Amino acid sequence: MNIHYFCTYWGNQLPFPKFCKNVVNAGYNGVEMDLPLVKKKRNEIVETLADHGLLLIGQYWQSLEKDFTLNEKNFKKHLYNLAEANPVMINTQTGKDYFSFAQNMQLVKAAKTIAAETGIEIVHETHRGKFLYNLQVFEAAAKAAPDLGIALDISHWCTVHESLLQDQQEAVNLALQHTRHVHLRLGFEEGPQINDPRAPEWKPLLKQYFKWWDVVVAQHKKKKQDLTVTPEFGPAPYLPLKPYSQKPISKQWDINVFMMELFKARYK
Repeated sequence: MNIHYFCTYWGNQLPFPKFCKNVVNAGYNGVEMDLPLVKKKRNEIVETLADHGLLLIGQYWQSLEKDFTLNEKNFKKHLYNLAEANPVMINTQTGKDYFSFAQNMQLVKAAKTIAAETGIEIVHETHRGKFLYNLQVFEAAAKAAPDLGIALDISHWCTVHESLLQDQQEAVNLALQHTRHVHLRLGFEEGPQINDPRAPEWKPLLKQYFKWWDVVVAQHKKKKQDLTVTPEFGPAPYLPLKPYSQKPISKQWDINVFMMELFKARYK
């Protein structure tokens, strides 16, 4: 079992070739990112990744349409576009928390069809504001679709449920069983991203997250199944800013590299 590490493109301000060079030098295996619908621009990105020996996880987050019919149409358009780039997998922030359960499951079914047609695995991210925004919805979805694969960003659930989920262990265990991809970000009861995971006051929280991640790694090891991981501490406003000066209190890049190295050291 191998663990492959992907750098988030979220927050990048550098020219893409320079960004890719930094990704390689930091020790990542690939990049997780969305892709433009313009074929020429998409292919330029894919070629640059290949030139640097980097893998791709396609990311869909643009589920902004309030109208379900339009949302579904664009959902399919983006997934097919990502699949044409031949990524390792596609991670999608599927649906809306205010769509009906049936509507969101219709999107899950559409993703399953596209995955079967293209041969690209598609997983659904646990994310606030989207379909899998809480544990109860996830449980129902997993019951309706036993083969549902998720990208586990459990930081969102900690914030939505305003807890470290101690009272929902059975549902958490089910989510860990369905996890195919992991986002490394530490959220807490009052927010989806702590200020700096290197600070000693967050050690108890980090310990709890590793208890969850230990289970995911052990399951993949038992199945002899590779695991993909993306450190995903984000830029402002996820990254706290100092008042008045609006300067970031820490560096997004450094924190994500720290999380990757910490994960590598634990599971080497």
